[in-house]
Amino acid sequence: MAHIALFHSVYGLRDVERAAADRFRAAGHEVVTPDLYAGESATTIDHGFVLQKRIGWEVIVERARDAVRKMPAGTVLAGVSMGAGVIGDLLADRRDTAGVLLVHGIAEIPASARAGLPVQLHVADPDAFAPPAAVAAWESAATDAGSVVQVFTYPGVGHFYTDATLREHDEEATALTWHRSMDFLRHL
Repeated sequence: MAHIALFHSVYGLRDVERAAADRFRAAGHEVVTPDLYAGESATTIDHGFVLQKRIGWEVIVERARDAVRKMPAGTVLAGVSMGAGVIGDLLADRRDTAGVLLVHGIAEIPASARAGLPVQLHVADPDAFAPPAAVAAWESAATDAGSVVQVFTYPGVGHFYTDATLREHDEEATALTWHRSMDFLRHL
């Protein structure tokens, strides 16, 4: 059983993150889903970026820090799209993180991350927010930082393919993503 902090996308905390958290809870994990937008959410990605800018990145990251402050040192950090970026800002302070699960986005893995940190990434291929060249460079940098990296790409799907409310949703890629994520958590 793992403790998991699951950070939401630029849309805000919505049903897609809640459903992922419920999926992990059903497998026996303890999960928190911090609301980094304090109750606000967006219906379009453009509106999400407006919310993110208005709230401010520093406030978003501080809310994330507050959410994990009392969680066990070995908590798994999981992020959906923008939530992956949040993890990049938290990792330097959480060297005992058990693992990092990134869905729809990459996160900087600092050189100070512990050696052997398990990291699993799931992204569309291609993805405008995580283009193949950026994913390859990220994988190389994360490996050079000492992380044990797994990268799963999903050809022909849209950026946020796990969200059933969006046009880019892909049921097969979604099922495979959550299956692989569960396997990742089991082996931590």
